[in-house]
Amino acid sequence: MNLLVSLLAFLAFPFTFIRLVQGSALTTAIAANEKLCFYADVDKVGEKIGFYFAVQSGGSFDIDFEVKDPNDKVMLDGKAERQGDYVFTANHVGEYSFCFDNDMSSLSGKLVDIDIMVESEPRREPSAKPGQISEHTSPLEESIFKLNGMLQSIRRQQKHFHTRERRGFSIVESTQSRIFWYGLLETLVIIGMAAFQVYILQTFFTRTGRRYKV
Repeated sequence: MNLLVSLLAFLAFPFTFIRLVQGSALTTAIAANEKLCFYADVDKVGEKIGFYFAVQSGGSFDIDFEVKDPNDKVMLDGKAERQGDYVFTANHVGEYSFCFDNDMSSLSGKLVDIDIMVESEPRREPSAKPGQISEHTSPLEESIFKLNGMLQSIRRQQKHFHTRERRGFSIVESTQSRIFWYGLLETLVIIGMAAFQVYILQTFFTRTGRRYKV
């Protein structure tokens, strides 16, 4: 009942408590020896930046990454990482770069799931009845934060299961392809050996013996 009242109050005053969130989620292919960068704009100092990535398929499911601020200062980096989930505070206004480098792989491309989110939490505007706000917004904010935490937890679990599913599917595809080519090579070798044996037997029965003149 309390949760229902909180949700109704949230719907009644949506612009007072809502978080401003800007983000993008995509799945992109990064070819071998390729470097690919994505960019996010930050308008205010102190905004929270969420960065998530997971290699879905390709090679050993790893890739190099690097995150830089507008002053080209490296904030995050990693070598041969399979996935990562980071949240950090923007100390400068401007464009942040998120780069992936597949130079470590000379043959196989990588399929990477990327989620970049810039989040700001604006201050509430004062109302004519501050006492009323303190009475009604505290339970509302607590309920909203709890719901947000549960939704974020579900979202992370979904990403984790999605990543495991894609990696398992990629391993199955790779194993199936190897079994197919191994079976084809084995069949060709057996056919070649059979043909060679037939040829050897034919030479035994068709070869003429030596003749000597007296």
